[in-house]
Amino acid sequence: MKQKITVVGAGNVGATTAQRICEKELADVVLLDIIEGVPQGKSLDLVEASPVEKHDAFVTGTNNYEDTRDSDVVIITAGIPRKPGMSRDDLLKTNAKIIKNVTMQICKYSPEATLIIVSNPLDAMCHVAYNVSGFPKNRVLGMAGVLDSSRMRAFIAMELDVSIENTTAFVLGGHGDTMVPLPRYSTVAGIPITELMLPDRIDAICKRTASGGGEIVSLLKTGSAFYAPASSAVEMAKAIIRDKKQILPCAVLLEGEYGINDLFIGVPVKLGKNGMEEIIQINLTEQEQGALNHSADSVRELVKTLADWGF
Repeated sequence: MKQKITVVGAGNVGATTAQRICEKELADVVLLDIIEGVPQGKSLDLVEASPVEKHDAFVTGTNNYEDTRDSDVVIITAGIPRKPGMSRDDLLKTNAKIIKNVTMQICKYSPEATLIIVSNPLDAMCHVAYNVSGFPKNRVLGMAGVLDSSRMRAFIAMELDVSIENTTAFVLGGHGDTMVPLPRYSTVAGIPITELMLPDRIDAICKRTASGGGEIVSLLKTGSAFYAPASSAVEMAKAIIRDKKQILPCAVLLEGEYGINDLFIGVPVKLGKNGMEEIIQINLTEQEQGALNHSADSVRELVKTLADWGF
C-alpha cells in the first residue's frame, strides 16, 4: 500500500510542499484547504506535471478532511502571515484557533499520523497541536531548525565559495530572532567554520541566519519565504516515511534535556518511522547554553499567553 502524506494549507508553502513530495516520489498527497477550488486546481496542475517529471505520486485536492483519512504524515502549513498593523498577540490568537481546528479534524481521521507543524509562530503552534491531539511527543514535531540550518549552510557556502554539499550547520532554539546558530558545530567538509573564516564574518552569518525570514519578507514586500520552508518540511517527512534515522534539528517537546522542561524548542533529533526517536544532547558552552535559555524564555512567554487564553 502506498504511503500517504496530507498537506494542510494550499498556499505557497503548502503547494510547494506537495510538489516536492511528489517529485521525490515519497507518497501520494492530499492537499487540503478551506478555499473551494484552490487545492483542487493546484492538485490537478501537479498531476498534469507528473508525466513530464516522471513520477507516479498522485495528488488529491480537497476541502473535506475525510479525504485525509489514514495519513502517515500530516504537514500543517495553514495559518495567516502577520499583516501591517497586526500585533503579535493578534497573530498568535488567530493562528492558534486555526491550528486547534485543523488538529482536531486531522486526529479524527488519522489518529496514528505524525504531525509536522510549519505554521507560525512555530514553537507555540507545536504546543497547540500537542495539547489538542493528545499524541505522544514523538509524533508532534516542528519544522524550524532544518530551515534555519539550511539558510546558514547557504550563507557559509556563499561566503567561502564552496559546494553547498560540503557544508553542515546546526541552529538550535526557537524559530525567530532568538535562535541559536552554533558555529562550533558548523563545518565545511568536516572542518569547523571557526577555522576557515574570521570571527566578524561568522558573526555576520549568524545574524543573517537569525533574520533570514525577515530578509525575504522585506524583498518580496507582499509575501514570505516558501521554497526553503517547503523543502525543509519535506526533508523531515522523508526521514520519517523512509525510516532513515536521520539527525535533523527539529522543534520537539523537551522534558529536562538541555535543562529545559515542558517546552517545544529546536534541538537535534533522530527521525525515523516513529517520528522523533531520540533527542541528541550535545555539549554547549556556558555562552551557548545561556543563548538557548534566552530563546526558550521567549517561547515560554508565548506559551503562557496561549495558556491564559485557554489553548
